[in-house]
Amino acid sequence: MSAAARSVRAPPTGARRLRWLGPGFLWMLSAAGSGELLFTPRVAALYGYALVWALVAAVALKWCVNREIGRFTVCTGATILDGFSRLPGPRMWALWAILVPQLVVAVATVAGMAGAAATALVLLTGGPTWPWTAGLIVGGATLLGVGGYRVIEKVAAGLGIALTVAVVVAAITVAPAAGELARGLVPQIPRDVQIGQVLPWLGFMLAGAAGLLWFSYWLDARGYGAASDRAQPEVERVGRLRGWLSLMTITNTLAVAGALAMAFAFLVLGAELLRPEGLVPAEDRVAATLGRLLGDVWGPVGFWFMIAAIFATFTSTTLSVQDGFSRMFADGAALLARAHGAGGRWVDRRRLQRGFLIVLVAAAPIALYVKTGGKPVALLVVAGAIEAAHIPIVAALVLYANRRALPPALQPSPASFVATVLAAAFFAVFAILYGLQLAGAMP
Repeated sequence: MSAAARSVRAPPTGARRLRWLGPGFLWMLSAAGSGELLFTPRVAALYGYALVWALVAAVALKWCVNREIGRFTVCTGATILDGFSRLPGPRMWALWAILVPQLVVAVATVAGMAGAAATALVLLTGGPTWPWTAGLIVGGATLLGVGGYRVIEKVAAGLGIALTVAVVVAAITVAPAAGELARGLVPQIPRDVQIGQVLPWLGFMLAGAAGLLWFSYWLDARGYGAASDRAQPEVERVGRLRGWLSLMTITNTLAVAGALAMAFAFLVLGAELLRPEGLVPAEDRVAATLGRLLGDVWGPVGFWFMIAAIFATFTSTTLSVQDGFSRMFADGAALLARAHGAGGRWVDRRRLQRGFLIVLVAAAPIALYVKTGGKPVALLVVAGAIEAAHIPIVAALVLYANRRALPPALQPSPASFVATVLAAAFFAVFAILYGLQLAGAMP
């Protein structure tokens, strides 16, 4: 039952809040395999600490966007796509603006994530990556099809904690002088920078445009906040919703803090261990290269622990991505069908989600992976660039949706509004720079 059909219940307090942190862990783990685990060591191997400032800015600004997305779901009981579908103008224009680019992202991301996980398995078994990739994709879709949401949440939470602790300890072991990191906090663009390497990193770091939207679905699935029951006294409704907003903000902040700690650790390990050797994680060497991050610190035990963590993290991320995209497209398809007068199975979200699990995040990614010759990093570079360029659109739409849907007492503060606008501008600038570099207008 949608949260919109319930009255607002009192938010949990004290230690009971810990039971409501699942959406934050899922959100963090949905990006851990791409932004933190893959692209952060790549960028560090290429540019050292020169882009630390961009890392901090991207994570902080995404916190702002994600909080506004969470605000909409907590305060209305509707998913964020539902909010976009109600915006005035040409029929469903905002929904199409979200779903069309994400079709490419969905297929490429699932294929890339599963392919990266497969590079860990082939270190043990040898042979090509595509059979393992196909098996992981089918296995993930099957688990989700039989109702594996709770399993994913528990696995993701444990994995996020274990991997973060391991890489932070390793990074402390090889940590550079504080001055080196501090110099990276000064905004600068390296002379030899390829924006095509940086943009996917910024796009996937913490969460891409799609990952930001999924936070709405995971909040809704856990029953955070929100209702439109006007029978409840207005003061009581607003007070309870503010309590839920506070809990959502804590969940969001903990996820950001964990992701930032993990990202800094991978940045240090990449700059200190991979850059001096000229090693950059690429294609079928993803696991072998990333294994050096702990192998060079703790020897063979560290190497194989890292290989196991790589497999588990990329696999868990694949599951989270399949879950998020199937939910989002099922919701979008139902909203589009209803807008055109359809009913029955065409607006049944569970049936639609099963269909998208089979076609969009299982069959299509396998076909793409095989068609492109098994290049997980290249697939994720394309997906990450689209994600980064899409974030300004998401930020603008969610501000518009909140402005129209929420009462004044629950509207974002002026500071939150400005910060979300700055987030849109930040990612738009990098997307424009990438376009200029592709066009040959910038070195």
